[in-house]
Amino acid sequence: MTQQLTNHASLWVERLGRFGYVSKGVVYGIVGLLAAQTAFGRGGKTTDTQGALQTIVNQPFGKFLLALVAIGLIGYVIWRFVQAIKDPENKGNDAKGLAVRIGYAVNGLVYASLALSAVKIVMGTGGGKNSSDSTEDSTARLLSQPFGQWLVGTVGVFVIALGFYQFYQAFSGKFRKELNLTELSKTEAQWVMRISRFGLAARGIVFCIIGWFLIEAARQSNAATAEGLDEVLQTLAQQPNGAWLLGIVALGLVAYGIYTIIQARYRRVVNV
Repeated sequence: MTQQLTNHASLWVERLGRFGYVSKGVVYGIVGLLAAQTAFGRGGKTTDTQGALQTIVNQPFGKFLLALVAIGLIGYVIWRFVQAIKDPENKGNDAKGLAVRIGYAVNGLVYASLALSAVKIVMGTGGGKNSSDSTEDSTARLLSQPFGQWLVGTVGVFVIALGFYQFYQAFSGKFRKELNLTELSKTEAQWVMRISRFGLAARGIVFCIIGWFLIEAARQSNAATAEGLDEVLQTLAQQPNGAWLLGIVALGLVAYGIYTIIQARYRRVVNV
């Protein structure tokens, strides 16, 4: 009986995790789609994940749809903490394994904040700050600490390292080990890999730019220099050939959203 209850709980954790990947994919897909519309002169706007939540709630049956997204994000957070604590993927307790598991926990905290914002919007109590305001506030708190500039600079370097890890994942294709694509034809699997690689590379670009902003904030000791996803997309748009740059990264974010939804269906999940 105890074993049955354990298996039942494990099944629900897996289902919540998969639903969470879908919700995360929807959020990134909306951010990318709105930015792509801006780049190609079809309206739209650059926004961040908080803005994506507002976009959802403004649709017909928006509160119901956003409630589903909120549930999914909560499920994703639970799954990330299960990965960090129970280590179902056997990452191990060595330095590399612990780093990966800590990364899962940090990722869980980030999306816990997003899930809380979604819940607040659904309940009509506000949606929290956008990513730029949140980044600026966090940067200001770090700058106010002893060795604050070094702390912010270190975070910036870490975020850039995360960006390069996304590039590594994209070009090495090692993420395929996490996906069970045996049900797909060779052509379908190839398209999954192409879309996933494009999405990971776009996310890597975003991380590197955010990290650079943080390093500049540390160098100037000015929290206002730290920017979030919305400002990253605006910065791309302001460069020479900015519409093309923004369009490519925006489509890449849509691709990342699709990759995340692919994970919901095909990610290998061991017994939790």
